[in-house]
Amino acid sequence: MPNTKSAKKRLRQSEVRRQRNKAVKTSLRSQIRKVRAAVAAGEIETAEQEFVLTARKLDRAGSRYIIHRNTASRLKSRLQKLIRKAKQPAAAG
Repeated sequence: MPNTKSAKKRLRQSEVRRQRNKAVKTSLRSQIRKVRAAVAAGEIETAEQEFVLTARKLDRAGSRYIIHRNTASRLKSRLQKLIRKAKQPAAAG
């Protein structure tokens, strides 16, 4: 446990930040899951709408350093690729 006044304050601050970051990350994972579930179900339009929200959340989390910016970019890229791939057979068939 912290002994100094400043260390106690630092503990309080880091706990608040940890809780906030945890909420954002949980929300992100849920949003990504929605996109993947929509693609798996073949609901491309829904997946695209969910992707827009997901991209916004990823960008915001990246800009706040809750996750690394490159991680946000990579996840967006992979989701776009997934949606594009799901669209392909529909266009060909």
